[in-house]
Amino acid sequence: MRSAPPPRGGPVTEALQAADDFFMGKSKVHRAAEALFARLREEKIDFALAGALALNVHGVRRMTEDVDILITTEGLQQFKERWLGKGYVEIRRGARSVRDTETRVKIDFLLTGQFPGDSRPKPIQFPDPKDRVEWIEGTPVLALSSLIELKLASGMTAKDRPRDLDDVIRLIRARSLPQAFADQLNSFVRSKFLELWEAAQLPPDGY
Repeated sequence: MRSAPPPRGGPVTEALQAADDFFMGKSKVHRAAEALFARLREEKIDFALAGALALNVHGVRRMTEDVDILITTEGLQQFKERWLGKGYVEIRRGARSVRDTETRVKIDFLLTGQFPGDSRPKPIQFPDPKDRVEWIEGTPVLALSSLIELKLASGMTAKDRPRDLDDVIRLIRARSLPQAFADQLNSFVRSKFLELWEAAQLPPDGY
């Protein structure tokens, strides 16, 4: 007797659909990012794409549920004055993060001059979005070297962010980065990059 087909619309179906939408560029995250880009451009606010979406642009396929944007304190203030209550709400009063009211996607703003990881002072900080960016398909994206520095600094100083170090391993593999790429990085993270570069030479475990 043939068993009944599995029910549709459960968690497996939802997960597969979400992954398909994300990697086809049709997800709520992509819609939220595109709408945000348009509004930042309208206000002539300097910004750069960061976080997991920047990883995808640089060759690492990874899903995310939010949008990370590098911006100055002044740029964030200008954005909030213009758009809060008009498509965006604060996650909590005075917070850096906002939520797109249409898609419900969280927007995390990374502020120039602040520090990644444990937020304590260190030789690496979030740069000005006018600096260290690459223009890709008309969108400013955090430059690869700066993205790697921030990921390393974050993973080295925040015990709850080991994924940042894994992201660097995946970037090394995806971009076939040479060992000498370390010379482009701040000395604070250079030895950790070389350690992860060695790890990236091992074959992936396939899990």
